[in-house]
Amino acid sequence: MKISNDLQGMTLALEWAARGLYTTSPNPHIGCVIVRDGEVLGAGVTQQAGSDHAEIQALKDAQARGHDVRGATAYVTLEPCNHYGRTPPCSDALVRAGLGRVVAAMEDPNPLVAGQGMAKLAAAGIATSVGLLAEQAYELNIGFFSRMTRGLPWVRMKSAASLDGMTALHNGQSQWITGPEARADGHAWRARACAILTGIGTVKADDPRLNVRAVETPRQPRRIVVDSRLEISLSAQVLQGGGTWIAAAQPNAEKQAALADLGAEVILLPNASGKVDLAELMRELGRRQINELHVEAGGKLNGSLIRAGCVDELLVYLAPTLLGDAQGMFALPALEQLGEQRRLKFHEVQQIGADLRILARFI
Repeated sequence: MKISNDLQGMTLALEWAARGLYTTSPNPHIGCVIVRDGEVLGAGVTQQAGSDHAEIQALKDAQARGHDVRGATAYVTLEPCNHYGRTPPCSDALVRAGLGRVVAAMEDPNPLVAGQGMAKLAAAGIATSVGLLAEQAYELNIGFFSRMTRGLPWVRMKSAASLDGMTALHNGQSQWITGPEARADGHAWRARACAILTGIGTVKADDPRLNVRAVETPRQPRRIVVDSRLEISLSAQVLQGGGTWIAAAQPNAEKQAALADLGAEVILLPNASGKVDLAELMRELGRRQINELHVEAGGKLNGSLIRAGCVDELLVYLAPTLLGDAQGMFALPALEQLGEQRRLKFHEVQQIGADLRILARFI
């Protein structure tokens, strides 16, 4: 494909970045393409943590194809790193390769980089530019930006409901309100998350596996259960395969040992009421390098997370059906004044199969 301008170059870099949507965490999803005279010499996407970043992949790709990249332009969706982490600095590699120009969509929010990567390139005589398609690059890495700037994951709460906002009958029946296309789309959102969180109520009622099945992914997100009293059954499907984190408030040495034998870790985070401190849990997940947290829980935990200010956006699938008197999406207290309402803004509205998908962000 021919690249005739910077916009096309960055658009292609973003397409490459999206290829890493399910794999790169906790690293950001970054794409890089190297272009000269309209020809793509090399392209790459950031690999799993500890492996090559996008710039290195693109340089290797160009080399494998026999291309000399000296004087070429690199389009990269995030500023090249300038520090030694699990891998050496990408900015050094670009300087050594003799690039003529580097166009980045955004500066890296990591305080270890924060403009220094572009500064190093400029000091080496490489022309630099930052800001092209920044909004698209941000959306791809909204969790990484959240963790770097706030120390918190980006929390996305998913719910599937009828048009009147109901998620299940009072007897617990809930499968299926939305159609197969919406369910597959929900699994795609699961797959891009670093972790999926639910509550003990959902585990007891539905015994979910809480994994990605409807789309192909080489990486399964971490599973997290909020379970204040450690009531989880040792046979719960969410524990299968190990690696589950259980946020609890009340210690139980015997249960904790049994869960450890299953590969689960109990994280004790009590609040003054003897329940899990949800705000502190979010801070702990940030410390554990969780970029995007995908919540699929019942109305009670959903409401608690919203009241604690822990939710950034709602991912709601609405089916063209009415359930009447049933269980709602969020258990929130009654308001005395309309001025107390929690306001959101619609970020995206799209029809998925027969259902409507709404992405709404808290203001």
